[in-house]
Amino acid sequence: MRGGGVLVAALVLLSACANQSAAAVEPGAPGFLWGLWHGFIFPWAFIGSLFSSEISIYAVPNSGGWYDFGYFLGVAVLGGGSLFSGKRKG
Repeated sequence: MRGGGVLVAALVLLSACANQSAAAVEPGAPGFLWGLWHGFIFPWAFIGSLFSSEISIYAVPNSGGWYDFGYFLGVAVLGGGSLFSGKRKG
């Protein structure tokens, strides 16, 4: 179970990146890769947004469709992907 503890620790460290900084938005609207990242960290950003009004779960402004697609993939990979699925023993 040690690998699970390392994974949890890594995800907790990544959650520090959930805060959307103005510097990330200023050069241009976030596109696909930012959407993918924001979708991936969605669960931690959501929890953070409950405690701080400075944390958002969705970048505004964004580039529209490509950002949305990346966001969807990020959420889908974490929520519906095989990362947390167990193998059936049979």
